[in-house]
Amino acid sequence: MSNKVIQEIKDGLEIAFIDAASKKTSSYKPEFVSNNYKERKRVLTTLETEFNRCEEFIISVAFVTQSGLVQLLETLRVLEQKGIKGRVLTTDYLMFTDPKALHKLNSYRNIELRMYESGNVGFHTKGYIFKNDSNYTVIVGSSNLTAKALSVNKEWNTKVTSTSQGEYIHHILEEFEELWVSEDTYQFNEFIENYEIEYAKKKVIAKKEEQTIIYDLKPNEMQQKVIHNYQELLKKGEKRGLLISATGTGKTYAAAFSMFEQNPKKVLFIVHREQIAKQAIKSFKNIFGNTKTFGLLSGTSKETNVDYLFSTMNMMAKEEVYSKFDKSEFDVIIIDEVHRAGSLSYNSIMKYFLPSFYFGMTASPERMDGIDIYGMFDHNIIYEIRLQQAMEADMLCPFHYFGVTDFHVDGEVLINKQSDFNDLICEERVDYIMEKAAYYGYSGDRVKGLMFCSRNEEAKELSEKMNERGLSTLVLSGSDSQEKREIAIQRLVSDHRNDKLDYLLTVDIFNEGVDIPEVNQVVMLRPTQSPTVFVQQLGRGLRKDNEKDYVVILDFIGNYETNFMIPIALYGDRSFNKDTIRRFVMEGERIIPGTSTIHFDAIAKKKIFESIDAANFSVVRLIKENYTNLKNKIGKIPTLMDFEIYGEMDVQCIFDHQTLGSYYKFLVKYEKDYVVRLSPVEDRMIEFISKKLLNAKRVHELEMLSILLDGKDVETTFKEVMQTKHNIVVSGNTIENVVNVLSANFITGISTKTYQDCCFVVKTSDGVKISDEFSNYLNNYNFKEMIVELIAYGKYRYHKYYSNRYLNSSLVLYQKYTYEDVCRLLEWHQSIVAQNIGGYLYNEKTRTFPVFINYEKDSDINDETRYEDRFISSDKIIAISKQNKNLLSKDVQMFLGAKKENIKVDLFVRKNKDDKTAKEFYYLGRMNATGKAEEVVMPNTKVSVVEIEWQLETPIREDVYRYITEK
Repeated sequence: MSNKVIQEIKDGLEIAFIDAASKKTSSYKPEFVSNNYKERKRVLTTLETEFNRCEEFIISVAFVTQSGLVQLLETLRVLEQKGIKGRVLTTDYLMFTDPKALHKLNSYRNIELRMYESGNVGFHTKGYIFKNDSNYTVIVGSSNLTAKALSVNKEWNTKVTSTSQGEYIHHILEEFEELWVSEDTYQFNEFIENYEIEYAKKKVIAKKEEQTIIYDLKPNEMQQKVIHNYQELLKKGEKRGLLISATGTGKTYAAAFSMFEQNPKKVLFIVHREQIAKQAIKSFKNIFGNTKTFGLLSGTSKETNVDYLFSTMNMMAKEEVYSKFDKSEFDVIIIDEVHRAGSLSYNSIMKYFLPSFYFGMTASPERMDGIDIYGMFDHNIIYEIRLQQAMEADMLCPFHYFGVTDFHVDGEVLINKQSDFNDLICEERVDYIMEKAAYYGYSGDRVKGLMFCSRNEEAKELSEKMNERGLSTLVLSGSDSQEKREIAIQRLVSDHRNDKLDYLLTVDIFNEGVDIPEVNQVVMLRPTQSPTVFVQQLGRGLRKDNEKDYVVILDFIGNYETNFMIPIALYGDRSFNKDTIRRFVMEGERIIPGTSTIHFDAIAKKKIFESIDAANFSVVRLIKENYTNLKNKIGKIPTLMDFEIYGEMDVQCIFDHQTLGSYYKFLVKYEKDYVVRLSPVEDRMIEFISKKLLNAKRVHELEMLSILLDGKDVETTFKEVMQTKHNIVVSGNTIENVVNVLSANFITGISTKTYQDCCFVVKTSDGVKISDEFSNYLNNYNFKEMIVELIAYGKYRYHKYYSNRYLNSSLVLYQKYTYEDVCRLLEWHQSIVAQNIGGYLYNEKTRTFPVFINYEKDSDINDETRYEDRFISSDKIIAISKQNKNLLSKDVQMFLGAKKENIKVDLFVRKNKDDKTAKEFYYLGRMNATGKAEEVVMPNTKVSVVEIEWQLETPIREDVYRYITEK
């Protein structure tokens, strides 16, 4: 073993067992591996990282479940393709391991599976071993191969890397080999038959025990809030209210509980499908029992002499039907899927009936046709819970989303919108779809799937060809009768019929308004044109059911311009920031709550990235759509805080827009009801604050503006406020920097001329004072109110996003900053343009030395500027000097002696450089040179540079590190 390796191991041991604050590091440093949603940590992602870089792997775990294995299906598929060999050892202990998972593991050509019969000896091993070159990485602790152990449970594991000669790995491998060849260990074919029999026996016993449990229906947390808020609206005398509730969160039960609490005498419940009406009746009966009578009014039933009437819209909308009822017949009218309420059918009903309360329910009230659903319900929102919230509250069935490449035509071109119809239904694509659906699977004993196609003709052809291959499928379209749909659904979900179905194929009739909890696989065979429709179709499988632990979402991704909508829909993104969306694609598994997971195969991921790159998120259309949704929701022109409170859109999109720049400008241009008008200079002042200060990356300017409005002594009050409210000590340099910003002396480049008259303060011999111009403009009531609103909004954003400052700086770890932001927050006298920074720049007055790195270099960049900056680990980086430098160059010497000379070196990194949207760098903390530096010549050039090794004071958070470093 080399002296270097020995020293690295000693360093690693020192960090692990002696000094946790040590700044030494090495690849041998032990790590604590656990699940922590707030810190974006999952045992699963650590395992995936090791699987993806290993040459061989070993798993020894007591329990393996299908719900745990499904989280690794994409990783295991890639390992099989690469021929990476693996051995898996599990046990029959407690008969917990799922035979389906064992069959799946055994199906991989690269994996050998064995089972240890525990007998009287408990088998509790939970270890994962990865071989790479001459090293081993071992993860040992509490995590079995189960869904919750890999994603949400409180698990303690230790990750250790060792050379093959290490004593620790020697003992673990020795123990594993003993178990692997033990006389109590059996190969798959030797144990599987008996194990399946014993497992089935245990399952039958468990099911009988479960059936003896009596369940008492009680409202969940969301439903309790619905009941309370509904009662509050009634107390206020309101006549209408809207419940916005994600698919699968139990809004029908929420309505039933609300009615039970209020106990109205007569209720009308309106739906657009008879099947949904029948399901709603069942839900209400579960709550009310025999205390009310229930009836169905539809094409097949006329049970109207009841307390609570459930009717289809088509039936109740007929004048000869609704006119038979008195206008005040019903105390409450509940309308399901109320986003359809713009139609004539709904309008005729709502104009005729005069109930005490209209109770609307929908998962997605937003409409693109200008119809204001919120206004129809007087902008009273009973309660709102969207997909992300519902997942965090564990109200939905966990899902495992797999974005897979759609079929290659002739092995070259992906399915796209120009694809010939014959390409969509060709024999090879049918085989491909069936192969992928079988591989990624489902939860339960048999598949109960929905397939969404692009058009009816495609659905019919695919169904016929799948049936020829042994599946049992059926196509449903909008022209099919309600009776045919109900029979089809029964065939899909029933396990006892001879004519049961594997899949129902449709275009969009099941997007909403159908409740099939048994669905355990959703297959999307069409491009994503709308995030709303995507979530609706995904939601078909999100209802919980006793017979499934999770639902598989299989999305076939072709070469479509709109692929960027997929991550937007999955994560509910409202920033429209390309770097943020890319990060969702790369690291989204950490962001999704619970045991749900999201995976994209390599080609699908590439196509999504291409779509993101080509997308134009700055179009006013997107901003106007989101603005209109929010205005409709609250029934008035929104304030800036309304955007934050209701989460409709990040209003920063307006500030950053090239031709807008301020919310005031947007309203003047696009809101006909907005009548306020400012002078040109007032307009520019509002724009300056909006564009330069309302990202709220620092609170200093906002506090000084507040002081200017109050007319207090600026410098004294500013120091007091910053110290008492923010625990920030203000120096003379700080005040000079803030004054430069607020007097338009800080900015450079084209902004200098644009904002030259945006002077809020002046520095005189008597100190800092409000400028005469700004003071005069404040006499305009509308202008002053706008300034007050901007300041309040900016302070809110600061406290929400940027108040958790790193050390004693104004910077926040993992937030993103532009060059101008950094110059301002480091309190430089003036902003420096990117070309003059050139990767790093020292400021003598503040003794700050920021380093900026573009981690991924563009393919067309020339060799002389292709700096090979690179991370060694999450707390160590090699950064390259500017051109034609050597070890004695002034900047290199300053870097090497920075810590001793108390020079602050801060690291800013962006993954790639997008000239339109990726102007910001992630702040990764302060760093110190280790003393290791080497002169090198850049490849393919004669240009000399110096490679300097840096130690970060804080290791980079795992999700950010992976996003930046992984290609």
